[in-house]
Amino acid sequence: MDEGVRVNRSLSIPHRELSVRASPSGGPGGQHANRAHTRVEVRFDVAGSPSLGPRQRARLLERLGPEVIVVCDDERSQHRNREIAFGRLAARLAAALHRDPPRRPTRPTAASQRRRVEAKRRRGELKRRRADPDAEH
Repeated sequence: MDEGVRVNRSLSIPHRELSVRASPSGGPGGQHANRAHTRVEVRFDVAGSPSLGPRQRARLLERLGPEVIVVCDDERSQHRNREIAFGRLAARLAAALHRDPPRRPTRPTAASQRRRVEAKRRRGELKRRRADPDAEH
C-alpha cells in the first residue's frame, strides 16, 4: 500500500492530498528540454488537509502559510524530479514542525564562580598598578 510522503514518525501525507503538476523545464537543452515535461511542482494544502492534527495545522499555517509549494527541475527525469520534490516537501514540513526542547537554566559551579572572581581581582590589581603612584587616593 502507498503510504504517501513520510514527514516524521507521527505524520504521513497521502498522495491524494498532494497536487502534482509537470511542465517543461526552462533553460537551454535542445529538443529534450523543449518537449519533455520534466519540471515537477508539488502543492500541499495545509489549511484543508485532514491528515494534520490541530496543533500541527496551526504550527504549519503560522510558519509556512496556507499552501506549501515545492518545485524541482534538477534532473532530466520527471520521475526523479518527483521523488526529489516529495523529499523537499517532507523536509520543509518536518523543519516547520520541529520544536527545540526548552532550555533548562543551570547554576554556575562553585569553581567557575571562584575563577571568575579571581580573574576580576587580578585584572583590578593590574589596573591599580598602572595608576600614577603620586596621585592621591
